[in-house]
Amino acid sequence: MATATFGAGCFWGVETAFRRVEGVTDVTVGYSGGTTAEPTYEQVCTGRTGHAEVVQVEYDPGRVSYEDLLEVFWSVHDPTQVNRQGPDVGTQYRSVIFYHDADQEAAARASRERAQQRFRGEIATEIVPFEAFYPAEEYHQRYLEKRGMA
Repeated sequence: MATATFGAGCFWGVETAFRRVEGVTDVTVGYSGGTTAEPTYEQVCTGRTGHAEVVQVEYDPGRVSYEDLLEVFWSVHDPTQVNRQGPDVGTQYRSVIFYHDADQEAAARASRERAQQRFRGEIATEIVPFEAFYPAEEYHQRYLEKRGMA
Protein backbone atom coordinates (compact mmCIF):
# COMPACT_ATOMS: atom_id res chain seq x y z
CA MET A 1 0.00 0.00 0.00
CA ALA A 2 1.01 3.63 -0.54
CA THR A 3 -0.14 6.94 0.91
CA ALA A 4 -1.13 10.23 -0.72
CA THR A 5 -2.20 13.42 1.09
CA PHE A 6 -4.29 16.18 -0.51
CA GLY A 7 -6.01 19.37 0.60
CA ALA A 8 -8.81 20.58 -1.66
CA GLY A 9 -11.19 22.57 0.52
CA CYS A 10 -13.65 21.04 2.94
CA PHE A 11 -12.54 17.46 3.43
CA TRP A 12 -16.00 15.85 3.47
CA GLY A 13 -16.67 15.91 -0.27
CA VAL A 14 -13.03 15.22 -1.11
CA GLU A 15 -13.13 12.11 1.06
CA THR A 16 -16.21 10.84 -0.75
CA ALA A 17 -14.63 11.38 -4.18
CA PHE A 18 -11.51 9.40 -3.30
CA ARG A 19 -13.50 6.58 -1.65
CA ARG A 20 -15.12 5.95 -5.05
CA VAL A 21 -11.77 5.30 -6.76
CA GLU A 22 -11.04 1.66 -7.47
CA GLY A 23 -7.75 0.73 -5.81
CA VAL A 24 -8.20 3.16 -2.91
CA THR A 25 -8.32 1.07 0.25
CA ASP A 26 -9.00 3.78 2.83
CA VAL A 27 -9.44 7.53 3.20
CA THR A 28 -9.05 9.42 6.46
CA VAL A 29 -9.89 13.09 6.88
CA GLY A 30 -7.63 15.21 9.02
CA TYR A 31 -5.20 18.06 9.26
CA SER A 32 -1.73 18.64 7.86
CA GLY A 33 0.73 21.41 7.08
CA GLY A 34 0.59 23.36 10.30
CA THR A 35 2.53 23.83 13.50
CA THR A 36 0.06 22.69 16.16
CA ALA A 37 0.34 19.06 17.26
CA GLU A 38 -2.94 17.13 17.58
CA PRO A 39 -5.15 20.08 16.59
CA THR A 40 -8.90 20.04 17.06
CA TYR A 41 -11.36 21.06 14.37
CA GLU A 42 -12.17 24.18 16.34
CA GLN A 43 -8.48 25.14 16.49
CA VAL A 44 -7.99 24.54 12.76
CA CYS A 45 -11.05 26.70 11.99
CA THR A 46 -9.39 29.69 13.68
CA GLY A 47 -6.70 29.69 10.97
CA ARG A 48 -3.99 29.99 13.62
CA THR A 49 -2.69 26.40 13.49
CA GLY A 50 -1.43 26.61 9.90
CA HIS A 51 -3.12 23.29 9.11
CA ALA A 52 -5.19 22.54 6.04
CA GLU A 53 -8.17 20.21 5.98
CA VAL A 54 -6.82 17.19 4.09
CA VAL A 55 -7.54 13.64 3.10
CA GLN A 56 -4.98 10.92 3.60
CA VAL A 57 -5.52 8.31 0.89
CA GLU A 58 -4.26 4.75 1.27
CA TYR A 59 -4.11 3.03 -2.09
CA ASP A 60 -2.81 -0.01 -3.92
CA PRO A 61 -0.37 1.26 -6.58
CA GLY A 62 -0.90 -1.98 -8.49
CA ARG A 63 -4.55 -0.99 -9.01
CA VAL A 64 -4.46 2.81 -9.18
CA SER A 65 -1.55 5.12 -9.90
CA TYR A 66 -0.59 8.25 -8.03
CA GLU A 67 -1.09 10.10 -11.31
CA ASP A 68 -4.70 8.87 -11.41
CA LEU A 69 -5.21 10.15 -7.86
CA LEU A 70 -3.82 13.52 -8.95
CA GLU A 71 -6.45 13.64 -11.70
CA VAL A 72 -9.16 13.10 -9.08
CA PHE A 73 -7.60 15.87 -6.98
CA TRP A 74 -7.75 18.38 -9.86
CA SER A 75 -11.34 17.40 -10.67
CA VAL A 76 -12.85 17.82 -7.19
CA HIS A 77 -12.02 21.49 -6.57
CA ASP A 78 -11.01 24.78 -8.14
CA PRO A 79 -7.23 24.95 -7.66
CA THR A 80 -7.13 28.57 -8.84
CA GLN A 81 -8.81 29.82 -5.67
CA VAL A 82 -6.46 30.98 -2.92
CA ASN A 83 -7.34 29.92 0.62
CA ARG A 84 -10.93 29.10 -0.22
CA GLN A 85 -13.30 26.74 -1.96
CA GLY A 86 -16.72 28.15 -2.69
CA PRO A 87 -18.20 29.61 0.49
CA ASP A 88 -15.44 28.14 2.69
CA VAL A 89 -12.76 30.76 3.28
CA GLY A 90 -9.50 30.49 5.19
CA THR A 91 -6.04 28.98 4.95
CA GLN A 92 -7.44 25.66 6.16
CA TYR A 93 -9.23 25.36 2.79
CA ARG A 94 -6.14 25.91 0.63
CA SER A 95 -5.31 23.71 -2.32
CA VAL A 96 -2.24 21.66 -1.44
CA ILE A 97 -0.48 18.44 -2.34
CA PHE A 98 1.72 16.98 0.39
CA TYR A 99 4.22 14.68 -1.30
CA HIS A 100 5.64 11.68 0.54
CA ASP A 101 8.72 11.11 -1.64
CA ALA A 102 10.64 12.47 -4.62
CA ASP A 103 8.57 10.47 -7.12
CA GLN A 104 5.33 11.96 -5.78
CA GLU A 105 6.85 15.45 -5.89
CA ALA A 106 7.88 15.05 -9.54
CA ALA A 107 4.50 13.59 -10.48
CA ALA A 108 2.63 16.37 -8.68
CA ARG A 109 4.65 19.12 -10.37
CA ALA A 110 4.20 17.56 -13.82
CA SER A 111 0.50 17.06 -13.18
CA ARG A 112 0.08 20.69 -12.10
CA GLU A 113 1.67 21.84 -15.36
CA ARG A 114 -0.70 19.64 -17.39
CA ALA A 115 -3.73 20.71 -15.33
CA GLN A 116 -2.92 24.40 -15.81
CA GLN A 117 -4.04 24.06 -19.44
CA ARG A 118 -7.59 23.32 -18.23
CA PHE A 119 -7.98 26.43 -16.06
CA ARG A 120 -8.29 30.10 -17.03
CA GLY A 121 -6.75 31.37 -13.82
CA GLU A 122 -3.35 30.43 -12.47
CA ILE A 123 -3.29 27.31 -10.31
CA ALA A 124 -2.53 28.28 -6.71
CA THR A 125 -1.98 24.73 -5.45
CA GLU A 126 0.98 24.36 -3.10
CA ILE A 127 3.21 21.31 -3.53
CA VAL A 128 5.08 20.75 -0.28
CA PRO A 129 6.75 17.91 1.61
CA PHE A 130 4.57 15.85 3.92
CA GLU A 131 5.52 16.22 7.57
CA ALA A 132 2.66 15.06 9.79
CA PHE A 133 -0.98 14.06 9.61
CA TYR A 134 -3.50 14.34 12.42
CA PRO A 135 -6.79 12.49 11.93
CA ALA A 136 -9.88 14.62 12.43
CA GLU A 137 -12.39 13.79 15.09
CA GLU A 138 -14.47 10.66 14.53
CA TYR A 139 -17.64 12.59 13.69
CA HIS A 140 -15.85 14.01 10.61
CA GLN A 141 -14.89 10.58 9.25
CA ARG A 142 -17.31 9.46 6.50
CA TYR A 143 -19.40 12.51 7.39
CA LEU A 144 -21.47 12.66 4.19
CA GLU A 145 -21.85 8.88 4.04
CA LYS A 146 -23.21 8.75 7.62
CA ARG A 147 -25.83 11.33 6.63
CA GLY A 148 -26.91 9.55 3.45
CA MET A 149 -25.40 12.30 1.29
CA ALA A 150 -22.67 10.25 -0.41
